[in-house]
Amino acid sequence: MTAFAVVVVAVTVGLNAFSGIAALLHWQPILPGMVKAGVPESWLTFPIGTLKTAGAAGLFAGLLVQRPGLIIAAAVGLVLFFVCALYTHVRAGDYTAQFFLAVFFLTMACASLVVSLTA
Repeated sequence: MTAFAVVVVAVTVGLNAFSGIAALLHWQPILPGMVKAGVPESWLTFPIGTLKTAGAAGLFAGLLVQRPGLIIAAAVGLVLFFVCALYTHVRAGDYTAQFFLAVFFLTMACASLVVSLTA
């Protein structure tokens, strides 16, 4: 992998690890956005926090053992997760900051997938 690819994947790891752990801990600043999107607070543990954290862990493990296939699998999982998250926000008519964060997270997951596929 190129240095650029490693940086893209590492940033994606950091973003999703922070976001996943915040969801697992039911961090207060994210709760109003979840309510606006119609997401029950009980979903913060599973599926939201668990899947984001698992995606970050998969990307990180792929970097550690230098296995692009693992990075690709984790990135595909995150892409699917954020497509579903955006669908949820659009369906609820929620275009607050969390919607645009989900767009950014989806972009980073796609970037991680692309740099891994081209590695």
